[in-house]
Amino acid sequence: MALYAAAAAVLEGVENRKGSLKGLVYTSSFQNVKQLYALVCETQRYSAVLDAVIASAGLLRAEKKLRPPSLPGASLRASEHSQNLPRRCSGLFQEERFLLPGPGFQVLVYELLLGKGFRGGGGRWKPVLGRHQARLKAELARLKVHRGVSRNEDLLEVGSRLGPASQVPRFVRVNTLKTCPDDAVDYFKRKGFSYQGRASSLEDLRALKGKHFFLDPLLPELLVFPAQTDLHEHPLYQAGHLILQDKASCLPAMLLAPPPGSHVIDACAAPGNKTSHLAALLKNQGKIFAFDLDAKRLASMATLLARAGVSCCELAEEDFLAVSPSDTRYARVQYILLDPSCSGSGMLSRQLEEPGAELPSKERLCALAAFQLRALCHALTFPAVQRLVYSTCSLSQEENEDVVREALQQSLGAFRLAPVLPSWPHRGLGTFPGAEHCLRASPETTLTSGFFIAVIERTEVPSSASLAEVLAPEPAASPARKRRKRRWKATAGEGT
Repeated sequence: MALYAAAAAVLEGVENRKGSLKGLVYTSSFQNVKQLYALVCETQRYSAVLDAVIASAGLLRAEKKLRPPSLPGASLRASEHSQNLPRRCSGLFQEERFLLPGPGFQVLVYELLLGKGFRGGGGRWKPVLGRHQARLKAELARLKVHRGVSRNEDLLEVGSRLGPASQVPRFVRVNTLKTCPDDAVDYFKRKGFSYQGRASSLEDLRALKGKHFFLDPLLPELLVFPAQTDLHEHPLYQAGHLILQDKASCLPAMLLAPPPGSHVIDACAAPGNKTSHLAALLKNQGKIFAFDLDAKRLASMATLLARAGVSCCELAEEDFLAVSPSDTRYARVQYILLDPSCSGSGMLSRQLEEPGAELPSKERLCALAAFQLRALCHALTFPAVQRLVYSTCSLSQEENEDVVREALQQSLGAFRLAPVLPSWPHRGLGTFPGAEHCLRASPETTLTSGFFIAVIERTEVPSSASLAEVLAPEPAASPARKRRKRRWKATAGEGT
């Protein structure tokens, strides 16, 4: 199966220091990135357990072809594993060059014992699994008895265990450009899911299990399923009727709230989920100017927007900082969403991949914050802008409250923080007056990914002349100018 070969290649690349786990996943030729990422992360997380089970099952003695000496990282570090095995097999680790099988076999054993079950493929390892399947399962059970645990999760070292991030539900945004929440609910009910109505509290969501699902209490188009629900292969997702998007990531577009017909800038737009959400709020009426510097990400984004039925978005491969606020193309832009590059310390994928990982260095945070401040101050110079949402998936004060405070100071009173969602349980850090109007999110407090959101609105009233200019009909297209950039028109009929 191509999935297993791709997962093995990623893990071997990590061992050989060819790149980060996430980087190797996203450069893999395997198309279902989410599926590959999940399998690789879980195999890596359980690697010590898998090594112990494989060794205690005696596969390394019975199957000589499982000893590939050319694989870097194949030598077993006896000090790391022998102490975790029953005494009867700890002697196996006293050999000077005891070798483990490569990542390919480890991936398959994970899938067999701890994943969704071995589903075929597997190449040269398939007959080995067939011969030793019962023994592997017996050794896993024996290892649990030896360690006095009943759950697979309890076999992990403390640093490898999943925390609250693993309990975050699966949020599914209904794409209202193609369907409506009622129809989506009816569809899942026909497929055997049990609809529980609108959730009334976080406790409702924490208790989700099996094939039960709720409507989110805040966002009317957001469905909530149990944490382990996998919808990446679902036909409604693949057809663009459903968007797999964390609740915290849905808040920026919701709080920006541009009415249909508005002109909006999405300043750092890729990968495009927030852009598609903006288009749904606009009902494809108006215009979204979406910028990003990465051509590959923009091409993927164009495909995502086309699948979602977005027709009001113009993509530009351009640095937002180089976009002129005086350009007449943006004279009617009253709404800006700015979600700039950040440390990503709040991302669930990072918390699951590297539990207990340290926060970024001060040097990196300072560099990121400087860029974020430039981008935010630049966004506030657009003459017609009335409302802006600044968001990051970072937990760091330097990228969040500190950036907002400095930008507001530099605006000399022209902008202020808007109070939003007063019942939201997690507020901004009290580092300056009004910071409580900012929102934070985390797996522990809101059952979402880690996020920060600030809604900024203009305080001064534009002059009657400038207001008339803002509300005037869209000017005729100016003659084409020479620019070193590329633009795509995202329509439902286009691909990349």
